[in-house]
Amino acid sequence: MNNLNRTIIVLILAFFVSTKQQAQAQQVQYARGIVNTLASDAYKGRGYVHGGDKLAADYISALFKKDGLIPLNGKSFFQPYNLSANIFPGNMKVVLNHELLVPGKDYLVDASSPSVKGNYKVITATVDDIIIPENLLTLQSKAKGKFILCDIRELKSAPSMQAINKFIDQIKNDPDLDCKGLILITNDKLTWTTEPFQSARTVITINKKDLNAAEIKQIEVNIEATFLPKYTTQNVAGMVKGTSNTDSIIVLTAHYDHLGEMGKGVIFHGANDNASGTAMLLCFAQYYASHRPEYNTVFIAFSGEEIGLLGSKAFVDNPLINLNKIKFLINFDLAGTGDEGIKVVDGTVYKKQFDILDSLNTEYKLLPKVEIRGEACISDHCRFYAKGVPSFFIYTLGGIAAYHDIYDRAGTLPLTQFQNYFDLMVKFIARL
Repeated sequence: MNNLNRTIIVLILAFFVSTKQQAQAQQVQYARGIVNTLASDAYKGRGYVHGGDKLAADYISALFKKDGLIPLNGKSFFQPYNLSANIFPGNMKVVLNHELLVPGKDYLVDASSPSVKGNYKVITATVDDIIIPENLLTLQSKAKGKFILCDIRELKSAPSMQAINKFIDQIKNDPDLDCKGLILITNDKLTWTTEPFQSARTVITINKKDLNAAEIKQIEVNIEATFLPKYTTQNVAGMVKGTSNTDSIIVLTAHYDHLGEMGKGVIFHGANDNASGTAMLLCFAQYYASHRPEYNTVFIAFSGEEIGLLGSKAFVDNPLINLNKIKFLINFDLAGTGDEGIKVVDGTVYKKQFDILDSLNTEYKLLPKVEIRGEACISDHCRFYAKGVPSFFIYTLGGIAAYHDIYDRAGTLPLTQFQNYFDLMVKFIARL
């Protein structure tokens, strides 16, 4: 082979390597754009405040349409259903001893809390006040029209925490109590959630450095809560037809909802949870639309995951496909890091499939590791698994610790191993 031929071959190889790298860079860039959009202020945390879920569903369905997916629900990508939700659309103000606290940073309001407004006295409860029945009765008699404060920062005893949790539940739900609510002082990370009901009283959890609980004698609150008994939300579902003549189906899922807002402008953006998993789903939709898979491949973006896996429940209760035809389902949740690899829920149940995934990762050296985990009903795969559908739920490991807080933002989400994760899953899906 002469020097000219060698040069031509080198240039051709360099062209193909460069083209592949450009395609991969474009894919990560596409995912980054999706995360930036879904986790932006405009989408209101993709909850049920100010229609954040509907904005996200419209965005996802528009991308499904652009990629040429086939709607599962007639001419619509939407599968509407109803849920109940307690939301905080308006005022959110907590002042302790004349010091204004910052919502999300200094405190969280329990997601089931009702509205409360006014200035109230605060009485302090010790652990003994709570766990000793006689003391508890005395405490309750003193708490009329007041907030009870409990400092649990130094509490390490499991039995004591069980008593505290029982007490919290009583404050929230006992109709016979006459106190206004509960203040908990903690050193634990502030982690929020959503609830499909409204409790009887407000619980406020505070984590603020150097806070002297003994000095707290007064609280001013203005918390606006609204209970939605029948809110219409929607799943978003589409399909790419496979090249084979079988009716087997591969299903790829992710939930697009998050926690919404806790008062005006206090947004839980949910970049990693789960704009990242939605971005992974949409990358697969785009990829398989132009690289037709062997089997019919269905893409479902669920709402209602954070409030009790309700979107996936609505789907399996009223399926738009034959669940018995699903060859395998993969659910993507928390896909934005990967510094330490991925973990596969139900890997011990479907060990054959896990071993394929693990061996592919070893062969191609894509992720630091692929960890196995057993059953865990913690994401939307669970509703399908309960119906006998072979399923994995996969999440990334390592990286940022932001989760269910105001710090899970697009600007700090690294997407460290996103491309390698995507490439591994393409290889795995081809082997199913």
